[in-house]
Amino acid sequence: MRELANAKAKFGTAPVYFTAISTILGAIMFLRFGYAVGNVGFAGTLLIILFGHMVTIPTGMAIAEIATNQRVRGGGEYYIMSRSFGINIGASIGIALYLSQAISVAFYLIAFAEAFDPLLSWLQSHYHIVIADKRLISMPALVIVGVLMLTKGANLGVTTLYVVVATLFLSLISFFLGNPVDTVPEGGFSFFSTVKDPDGFFKVFAICFPAFTGMTAGVGLSGDLKNPQRSIPIGTLAATITGLVIYAFIAYKLAVSATPEDLNSDQLVMQRIAAWGPIIPIGLAAATVSSALGSIMVAPRTLQALSADKVFPSKALNKWLSKERGSNSEPFNATLLTVVIAAVFIAMGSVDSVASVISMFFMVTYGAICVISFLQHFASDPAYRPDFKSKWYISLMGFLLTNYLMFKMHPGYAVLSIIVMVILYFMVANTRQRFTGVAKVFQGVIFQINRKLQVFIQATDKDNDNWRPSVICISPDFFKRPTAFTLMRWISHRSGFGTYLHYIEGYLSKETNREARETLSRLIKLSGVSGSNVFLDTLISPSFTSAVAQAIQLPSVSGKETNTILFEYSRDSPDFLPAVIQNLSLVKATDYDVCVLSSTQKNFGIMNSIHIWITPNDLDNAGLMILLGYIILGHPDWKKGILKITAIFPEHDISEYEKNLKEMIKVGRLPVSPHNIELIEQLEDVSVRDVVVQKSKDDDLIVLGFGYERLKQQGDEFFTGYEGIGNILFVHAAKERAIDTYD
Repeated sequence: MRELANAKAKFGTAPVYFTAISTILGAIMFLRFGYAVGNVGFAGTLLIILFGHMVTIPTGMAIAEIATNQRVRGGGEYYIMSRSFGINIGASIGIALYLSQAISVAFYLIAFAEAFDPLLSWLQSHYHIVIADKRLISMPALVIVGVLMLTKGANLGVTTLYVVVATLFLSLISFFLGNPVDTVPEGGFSFFSTVKDPDGFFKVFAICFPAFTGMTAGVGLSGDLKNPQRSIPIGTLAATITGLVIYAFIAYKLAVSATPEDLNSDQLVMQRIAAWGPIIPIGLAAATVSSALGSIMVAPRTLQALSADKVFPSKALNKWLSKERGSNSEPFNATLLTVVIAAVFIAMGSVDSVASVISMFFMVTYGAICVISFLQHFASDPAYRPDFKSKWYISLMGFLLTNYLMFKMHPGYAVLSIIVMVILYFMVANTRQRFTGVAKVFQGVIFQINRKLQVFIQATDKDNDNWRPSVICISPDFFKRPTAFTLMRWISHRSGFGTYLHYIEGYLSKETNREARETLSRLIKLSGVSGSNVFLDTLISPSFTSAVAQAIQLPSVSGKETNTILFEYSRDSPDFLPAVIQNLSLVKATDYDVCVLSSTQKNFGIMNSIHIWITPNDLDNAGLMILLGYIILGHPDWKKGILKITAIFPEHDISEYEKNLKEMIKVGRLPVSPHNIELIEQLEDVSVRDVVVQKSKDDDLIVLGFGYERLKQQGDEFFTGYEGIGNILFVHAAKERAIDTYD
């Protein structure tokens, strides 16, 4: 993936600061801040400034933090998000960011036309020339700005910034030196004075919020900066703080210099207050043109970065948008498209409506940047070492406040912006399937949560009597028959945890290590298709016995100690059975519960019935056998399955055992119908094995108990003689597992 970078980048910190401050002190300041004071009062306006900066300051600090940790190339905010969130999420937000930047060009040029009100009034009164449609001003202005940017590039924009900023500060000085308008009564200032029937606080906030979004304007120049790690933090934060102070003083000056009615009705009321009135429309024109130039510099670079990452569905479109011209590699085609989008919004929008749309898109972007910073604090990535460090709670506040304000400003626009984000995400995900939607920042957070949970579980597990299976299985036969893996999948679906180790016979070497890695990739791919929750790995060892010895000493990745081991062999080709029996004596030295799965070609059938058999020799195993049956039955594969229990006891003990068994089922709240519990008298001339074969030939999984003493006496014969029935799970409990009743 090609990174967008300009080898001839030559700008320092000043362009970042001036781009940001000239955008902050722009159209909203001149045209709508009087309206804000008139509708929500001086106190309400201060609250708007406070809320706005409670979003922008955390965002500015987050940008500063991320920028001082990684090299920020072309694309500014988009680059930060895509390299932290991943291309899919970053690009979906990046497209919305680009649209907000492109629409901002239209917004500023619509506001630019408002600066001509005094001139239009003069032309009408002196020469009877009437220009009612201000699009006749804003559209030609867009053409001029577009042509200048297409021919001169970013150098013109940065040069113009210095003139604009000087004009801005002259207009502010004149405004602060001015006197109140004639209609202001003496002693009439009030913190809470508003017009009658004022607009709501959040409506006013939505209109004014774009005033504060200019703080990130300089970030879009990242590809043209010599040292973005230094210039972006200093320039962005300095402009944000400067804007905060100036806006607070402007709100006070407006409140003491004009009545709420004047502030609400006259959008150029600052002209009436200023010591030299004409400087205000001049300052407005300069500010809006500079903001338009800043946006038209930044937006194409965002779009160029998106196309460089090939996020759009057409290769030809990506190539066309990333095309550059000139010695400074200007994004010519991206600039051309930005001009077209701006023209559409100039043709159909007003200052207030366009401001509300822009606010939503910027809120989404700022929230994303804040949550990146927040998550990075918890990921504890060793590679994340920013020179400037924000605080996690500041970033979290910024993220939560952006979401809250979005829905308070305009719930409809908020929902619509989220829908647009989702559509864009799926578009990008479908186009760039090789990129993950969740990047390493989320992996780091999940790692930290998992690490803490593991330590917590290990520390508390010793005092916890609530048993749940933590099963480890080691087998060389996954690709021959995944029967054991299937059983592990069922056990670990909800109540348990499974670790499946594929055994590779041999000594550790480059060749066997490569084989193990390739095998693991195959296992993970097949596991993903099956939707399992089983943890997979490979184990290289010279013998199965040494592999078992290694496996039973491995710590469980679940945070709980492994308590159960599963072996598996084919009843049709029982060549592996002696190895299983040989290693059962090794496992006996541990406190592990042991399961041996005897597989057949019949496999698990239609997964309709699990039949548990209990004999007098299985009293210690019964609880574990029933629990495993219940756990397996909880998997969706067994949603139509039933649990059957058959107990074989001497005739004189049947009534007592039946009562105890039914009571255990009842208080243990297990889904076993009394009709599915059967007690059979044990006959001397009929073996248990024959009874099982006779009654379980239509069952899909048979569960039997076993003990080491019986196994020692009978050897291989213990597992034989079950021809004609399905898979059998032999279970041995290291100790009696009581069915928890929560008494």
